[in-house]
Amino acid sequence: MAKPPAAQKKLGKYELIRELGRGATSTVWLGSDPFARRQVAIKVATPEILKDPVKGRLYTHLFLNEASLVGKLNHPHIVQIFDAVVTDTLSYIVMEYVAGSTLETVCQPGRLLPVDKVVEIGFKCSRALDFAFRLGITHRDIKPANILLTPEGDIKISDFGAALVSRTERTQVSGIGSPAYMSPQQVQELPLDHRTDIYSLGVVLYELLTGQKPFQGSSNYNVVYQIIHHDPPPVDQLNPEVSPALAAIVTKAMARELESRYGSWEAFSRDLAEVARQHPPAQARELPDTARFDILRALPFFRQFPDVELWEVLRFASWTQVPPGQVIMKDGEEGDFFCFLIQGELKVTKQGRMLYLLTPGDCFGEMAVILQQKPSRSADVSSLTEAVIVRIPGQALTEASTACRMHFYQAFLEVLTERLRLSNQRLAAL
Repeated sequence: MAKPPAAQKKLGKYELIRELGRGATSTVWLGSDPFARRQVAIKVATPEILKDPVKGRLYTHLFLNEASLVGKLNHPHIVQIFDAVVTDTLSYIVMEYVAGSTLETVCQPGRLLPVDKVVEIGFKCSRALDFAFRLGITHRDIKPANILLTPEGDIKISDFGAALVSRTERTQVSGIGSPAYMSPQQVQELPLDHRTDIYSLGVVLYELLTGQKPFQGSSNYNVVYQIIHHDPPPVDQLNPEVSPALAAIVTKAMARELESRYGSWEAFSRDLAEVARQHPPAQARELPDTARFDILRALPFFRQFPDVELWEVLRFASWTQVPPGQVIMKDGEEGDFFCFLIQGELKVTKQGRMLYLLTPGDCFGEMAVILQQKPSRSADVSSLTEAVIVRIPGQALTEASTACRMHFYQAFLEVLTERLRLSNQRLAAL
């Protein structure tokens, strides 16, 4: 069991395919889980590190820390941890395999991402870290190397080995993390909470927007001194494409004093979403995930949906911009989708007679999904003005997670109850 994985083709039940990367303390392998039938990434502690009388204890702690999170961090923008083995001679963590690279590849001048993409990355990270925070977890080592960038341009946060876990009984180890991304409180080894991650994410955004770290020095000591005593140049001074509003967000996230820094992930992500809304694309289909998430989150229908399920909805929903006078649903046709009106006005008619108007936030066409036999539409729905609609196929809802479907049906019930109430009011007024 203690034999190095390089000499084996298997590690426990996992088949080793190829080495993905190697560092001073661990090696990451691409593996295969024959039971779950999926590829996985397996981080294996270097045997020599485990034998070291000082470092062995530290890295065993880090592996135990990450192992305690198995099955807990189920979020679309966090690398899932599936399994873990931690012994004196062999320690490894089995994680979701994410193809692609890390944000390190887009932090250099000449390789920077568009500003709107950086805002989207910051928003997704803030929502993911808020999810972890609500589980009592503070990452403590947020940096570009720990944020994976998929070939599709999505992100996933990895490496929770240094995390503060509020419900653990293990003593937390100090001095963990990368100095350039540490908050003033962290470099001074003061008590920490989620605001240290807010600072670190601010540093990541700074680097993504400018191609340089906010504090640079010839030694870690020099960098730490600057973190404690100085403020970096605002990002809009280094990158003219950055708006003053976005620069202010990064500055607030990186405030040295806790009282001046964002106090919550919600406030941080809300400001990022506002910046995204200030520069809307010409077409609805081009809306970034940041704006789409924020729009759906504001709809009463999705009030009870946790973030994880709202991200799931975004994966199977399509956004369409329609001109005035376009028929969206036709009386008598079989229905296999339902919609939400995001912007504009729609009219519902029956044989040319107006029944009612639909306004932003309204759900329509859902009876085709609620009634399993796919009934025909009972009225025409067409656009009175230019409109933006979100379309959800009935099949996608059928294949959604159980929790997501449950929240949809709960919300459908609220919609139908409200419609019945309004119908009764109209009848009583006759």
